[in-house]
Amino acid sequence: MPSTSETSLFSRALALGRDVIKDAAFAFWEIAQVMIPLIIAIRVFKALGWIQYLAWPLEPIMELVGLPPQTGLVWATAILANHYSALAVYLNLMSGMPALSVAQVTILASMMLIAHGVVVECAVLRKCGVSFWGQMVLRLVAAVVMGMLLHFIFSGFGVFQQPASVAWQATSDNIGLAAWTWDQVVNLAVIFITILCLMIIMRLLKFLRLTDLFNRVLGPILQLMGIDRKASTITVIGLTMGLGYGGGLIIVEARKGSLSHEDVFAACSLMSLSHGLIDDSILMSLIGASWYGMFWGRLGFSLVVVAILTRVMMLVRSRKPAVNP
Repeated sequence: MPSTSETSLFSRALALGRDVIKDAAFAFWEIAQVMIPLIIAIRVFKALGWIQYLAWPLEPIMELVGLPPQTGLVWATAILANHYSALAVYLNLMSGMPALSVAQVTILASMMLIAHGVVVECAVLRKCGVSFWGQMVLRLVAAVVMGMLLHFIFSGFGVFQQPASVAWQATSDNIGLAAWTWDQVVNLAVIFITILCLMIIMRLLKFLRLTDLFNRVLGPILQLMGIDRKASTITVIGLTMGLGYGGGLIIVEARKGSLSHEDVFAACSLMSLSHGLIDDSILMSLIGASWYGMFWGRLGFSLVVVAILTRVMMLVRSRKPAVNP
């Protein structure tokens, strides 16, 4: 007969499992409401031969970063919606695109992770006290610059040139409607399982206090950049757990007046460029991107960009004439 402590432990584990499944189902439903209409629209546009015209506005940017023009539609979907919806678009466009290398998928994934959902996420950052349009421009420009840098590095050194392998099934253009519908159901089911697994991983990392280890490693670097200790701790939470967590904490502390404007700007800018470093990088590795290339590339790039921005801000403030009382 199980002891009281064993029963209590089992009950807590069961309750935790229910909470994780409930959270994953809620997140998936929010995403599916965007993904499903997009999937249907892509099917119709492909049948009508309109895909090339939809991707055309971003074709010059895709060319700059070494990607085929069709990927412009994938990146645009990430910008306007989210990276999960962009993955659904990518899977539905794969059959009409040349096979991508690991380097190309890593570039596309990195650009998606920097610039996804800018409208919603920049609205969150605005509540922290930073400029909505400033953060939006920062993310879009940074995504393009990072894509160009990665393209230059990967092509120049000949790394990650092997074909990318995709965990999901790419949909063929030549199958019937029933088979295509079934493929989409399978893909959506895989996306739900992926979201669930990512949530479990993040809960496990939090339980094992590995995020605390990340904070101890990265905290001193952020303080060297001029970010206060309290702000650096919150920033690391945003980097690992996501913008919703970090942004919420920044809002609370900013309203208390315990963070300076400079700290809020630096923390928000860094989280804006590199939030969800662990789980989002794992997600994108499922379409063939290099986890190391995304994780370290995005983190290093973001630290350099924010260090430059904070130094420029300090320089501008130091040159402002003092106001006489």
